[in-house]
Amino acid sequence: MLQPALDPHADGLPAPRRYFAIAVLLLSLVLVVLDGAIANIALPSIAASLHASPGDAVWVVSSYQLAVLVALLPCGAIGEMVGPRRVFLAGVALFTLASAACAVSSTLPMLMAARFVQGLGGGAVMALGVTNLRLCVPHRLLGTIIGINAMTIAIASAAGPGIAGAILAVANWPRLFAVNVPLGIVVLAAGAVLVRTTRVARRLDGRAIAVNSLMFVLFFLGADRVAQSPITGGLLIVASVACFALLRRIERRSAAPLVPTDLFAAPAFRFSVIASVCCFTGQMLGLLALPFYLQHGLDMMATQAGLYMMAWPAAVALIAPISGWLAHRVKTAWLCAAGGFLLALGLAGVGLLPAGPHGATFIVSTVMAGLGFGLFQTPNNRVLLLSAPKARSGAAGAMQGTARLTGQTLGSVAMAAIFEVAPPPVAPEIALVLAAAFASLSALVSLGRVRHEITG
Repeated sequence: MLQPALDPHADGLPAPRRYFAIAVLLLSLVLVVLDGAIANIALPSIAASLHASPGDAVWVVSSYQLAVLVALLPCGAIGEMVGPRRVFLAGVALFTLASAACAVSSTLPMLMAARFVQGLGGGAVMALGVTNLRLCVPHRLLGTIIGINAMTIAIASAAGPGIAGAILAVANWPRLFAVNVPLGIVVLAAGAVLVRTTRVARRLDGRAIAVNSLMFVLFFLGADRVAQSPITGGLLIVASVACFALLRRIERRSAAPLVPTDLFAAPAFRFSVIASVCCFTGQMLGLLALPFYLQHGLDMMATQAGLYMMAWPAAVALIAPISGWLAHRVKTAWLCAAGGFLLALGLAGVGLLPAGPHGATFIVSTVMAGLGFGLFQTPNNRVLLLSAPKARSGAAGAMQGTARLTGQTLGSVAMAAIFEVAPPPVAPEIALVLAAAFASLSALVSLGRVRHEITG
């Protein structure tokens, strides 16, 4: 039976150490989010510099997402065993080293390999970041810190395109990844302020980790090949499902399985995970399509496109703390549903409506999409995390990251597939309409949670 760690800081760290710990953890989020925002906006420049097709260039994002997916659940389990602080800081160190490797990459395969290693480190950061936050703050402040967490992510996302555009205006794309190195060093140097926990008495099955990794790799490769070779892609996806069945069999007697099926018994947790996958699929499709829409469809330079891309995350930063405040007073299922539908309207607006003078339609629609995404994300994450006991916070945090990255990976793969079957001038519009459909689905799933939820 899983025994919870005897945590001396069961109701958070004392001040002022608590505030230093929160600052370190939020800075780590900035580290990871900036990297993603910079990589997305740089895809056209990377494709041109390395003489790669747009579909191949998307693998700069996809290889990172795949590595994070492979790492998330094992890192959550290892974090429960040896302590979330240790695994988190190990992830930061790996992420920082791989960022330096990205900065010196001279070929697309070299960059993809460095991004994969970077994703392994990012998986540890994503899996244990929220867990460390939960240990740092008192329970009464957890909803507030989730809102601040979402706002920080949004601000970093808003800054990312602008930073990328500014760097690309004066330097080549490899310099973009060098931004992560000093931030990573600061987080590592300040990591001692985080909570130290005792170890949890549990056994980690190596077979489960291997099958989990194979499951995600097969699914990712299968989804990527479905458009070009439906039979091969379908067989790979079937093999991935078989791996999941084998994983369930391996862990059938485990009190704390790698894939936290024990937590899925709670309807609120289950619906939140499904809605998150759908929403982040739409989000990633949109974020990948928008730079190509601006630079190829509207003939913008990278610097100008970066400025236009800031509207979405700026709107998320504005709504995130408000959404956290509302989550204490309104059923979060209604908030998530409203956010999903608003996100869908914004994405569809860019994809279907005329561009308008000076990109006015783009700005209005992406602000709408950002408001919708922020309205969805904070309350959905709150329900997902609070549905799990503190002893399983590592698994809950890893599952939150897995849901997010599963959706974002599906979005990346779908974008690559669309580039394979559609002409480049119309591919972004097709992707945006499909993104709106996934956002609408997330709203419908959230509505299914209404009868399982009480206000506050």
